[in-house]
Amino acid sequence: MWGSAAKLFAERPRDNRFDPKELRPKGRAYVIREQDGERAWDVMEWDVLCGQAPWPMTNVRNLGLKQWRALATTPEKRCVVPLTEFCEWTPDKHDLGDGKPPLKGEMWFPVMDQPKFAIAGFWQRTKTGNGFTMATCDPNELVALIHPKAMLTILHPADIDTWLRGSYEEVVALQKPYDAAAMTVRGPVFPTRQPK
Repeated sequence: MWGSAAKLFAERPRDNRFDPKELRPKGRAYVIREQDGERAWDVMEWDVLCGQAPWPMTNVRNLGLKQWRALATTPEKRCVVPLTEFCEWTPDKHDLGDGKPPLKGEMWFPVMDQPKFAIAGFWQRTKTGNGFTMATCDPNELVALIHPKAMLTILHPADIDTWLRGSYEEVVALQKPYDAAAMTVRGPVFPTRQPK
């Protein structure tokens, strides 16, 4: 499913800024992709445009748009991003009773039937390096309570090969919400502050 655990297409970064435990926009993370018929790991920046736009391009939804269709129709430009959970911010700010301004909390979504799950993604080379983005879809009823516009496209293990090697039509068909009954949510959490 994940490919060779030891094989990396590119050398692993050796600086202190590479922390694959938590992914933030413009941060670097492991992705899995295929090249010359081989599946292996790579390290890329979570911004498919790598700073060539005013904000990081961390997710894409409409695969029919010209620039995203070009990636979606090319199996070599598809990837999967392994996660153990993903975060969405609460819609409203919370007063933590600590005398500081209210702030939004983090809501974390793990997948109960997959302790490590694959997010559908795309990648490309840019002038400044390799960048990736994650595909989104309509939210399921659990995620919609927090983020009503979209959720990440979580793949079933049996669909990873199709995502990486299938046709454009097969890829678009996989862009659908994961079963809410197989997920849970924890939060809100406030990693920089503690409620009183």
